[in-house]
Amino acid sequence: MTETALGHDAESPKLREAYTAMTRTRQMYGGIVLIVFVAMMTSGFMLADSRNAGGFWGGILNIFIFPGEVVSEAAEKVALLPALMVKFFPSLIETVNIAAASTLVGALAAIVLSLLSTRGLARFPRLIPLFRRLMDISRAVPEIVVALVLIFVLGGGPVPAMIAIAFHTTGALGKLFSEVNENASLKPIEGLASVGASWTQRMLLGVVPQVAPNWLSYALLRFEINIRASAILGFVGSGGIGYDLKNAFSWGQGRYDEVAAIFILLFLTIVFFDQLSSHYRNKLVGKS
Repeated sequence: MTETALGHDAESPKLREAYTAMTRTRQMYGGIVLIVFVAMMTSGFMLADSRNAGGFWGGILNIFIFPGEVVSEAAEKVALLPALMVKFFPSLIETVNIAAASTLVGALAAIVLSLLSTRGLARFPRLIPLFRRLMDISRAVPEIVVALVLIFVLGGGPVPAMIAIAFHTTGALGKLFSEVNENASLKPIEGLASVGASWTQRMLLGVVPQVAPNWLSYALLRFEINIRASAILGFVGSGGIGYDLKNAFSWGQGRYDEVAAIFILLFLTIVFFDQLSSHYRNKLVGKS
């Protein structure tokens, strides 16, 4: 017992030295990474500032000029704002419809891809890397790039926006859904397989009941994001309230009351759906 205690006392300084050395190495690597990050950010900012038409520091003081003009004109025509909000309400409904349709289509595609790319659940295990790369591609390409290509092919309107947002939603939700699927218990699936259930039946009866609350939670969160995305895509001719906002901007002073009305509508809509989806997400995951 005495020898064991002596041996333990002899090893303690060595352990402390090893831990100290490891901590110093980690701090050194962390410091190097921080220095490289700061250097890259500084050089990138200086390069971007040198290529701008105007310098950043010279123009930073003008940042509040345009918002000030919008607020000033909206204050002068505040009595007209309710009528303008009613005028643009149909465009807002179109924007929400684009977001809803794209979320539904993207979520359905994401469910299929996530099940096909989850180890232990995949119908074709050898094709898991293929399905994962498909989700990576759809997640990596920005919605506006897809929308611009589709507008060139299909023309302006809500359909290109819906397809573009659904394409990106498929990759984003597919990644989240696959992570949820990995936590599903395999016992129900094994039980269904033992009685001869098909792959589709195993997924519908053994996996979906376990993961559906989290799937719906993520889908509702994505719906909020897609409302913003559909409004932004209106700037490139994809319809909805973003298109009206672009036109109001184009007219300049004299139409800034319309800009203010559209901003108010968008703000109220995003707040409404944020609160609504947060409420149902909390109920789905079992929170009060």
